[in-house]
Amino acid sequence: MTTSDRRSRVPAFRFVILALAFAVAGSTAGAQQAFDYNRGQNVQPAYEGWERNPDGSFSLVFGYYNRNWEEEPNIQVGSNNFFAPGPEDQGQPTHFYPRRQMYVFKVRVPADFGNKELTWTVTHNGRTDKAVGWLGSFYEIDNTVLRAQRTGSQRESTPEEVQARPPSIEAEGSQTLTATTGQALPLAVLVKDDGLPGPREQRHRLRSNSNLSVTFTRDRNAATQDMVSAMNAMETGLAVTFIHYRGPGTVSFDPMTSTVEKTGGRAATAVTFHEPGTYVIRAVVDDQMFTAPAD
Repeated sequence: MTTSDRRSRVPAFRFVILALAFAVAGSTAGAQQAFDYNRGQNVQPAYEGWERNPDGSFSLVFGYYNRNWEEEPNIQVGSNNFFAPGPEDQGQPTHFYPRRQMYVFKVRVPADFGNKELTWTVTHNGRTDKAVGWLGSFYEIDNTVLRAQRTGSQRESTPEEVQARPPSIEAEGSQTLTATTGQALPLAVLVKDDGLPGPREQRHRLRSNSNLSVTFTRDRNAATQDMVSAMNAMETGLAVTFIHYRGPGTVSFDPMTSTVEKTGGRAATAVTFHEPGTYVIRAVVDDQMFTAPAD
């Protein structure tokens, strides 16, 4: 595929998404019946864009869209979950939460990556889907892009949002632990932040017209769209969400998300594994503008 071919697809793709959005808005009942599935659907990998690294290399950023509203498949690295060319394991998740999950992981590529491509392939429920990562100029991600993703493009950023810088996070104690199935294991992380943008009102409203008002709320222990949500951090300005990133069975957290003082502190959870195996638990700190992970 040439660069011109790839660029030519972008406007058409965006138009299809826009058309679908209008169709869903125009017939809510019909859209729900046609497009909502609890299980049995595919998992679509997604290429989010790329970032520049200080050493001259680049990071390709990926997420996914699990089209199931309840099913959380475990797809181990191999023939159904792999990258190409090169090593099939590039740090991708093997546990997939429902619906759209953005900016889930990064794959570092060298400074001379040029016009090469890196493809993530996922097969689930009889369907194979791919996401192609490449250094298209319009895919570049920086702090301005990430900030707009969180605040939306319908308003200007506040001074606190513009000044905000990404938080940091590290595991407390050993990163390799042994647990017993069915017994809670305590985990904790230490986080730091600049305190910006700080606490917010814990409610967002969308008014599409004078007769419609939709209030968005979030159950911090529910597997809803975008597990790491900026809404979690509104209370204090900083929050940590623990997620099942890799591993063969089911995992539960108590709690899944907890708030921290806006300049940082300690966040803890108790994780319970329900089947034996090797797991990766990821903790993600969120200051409403930026996120940072620790495994």
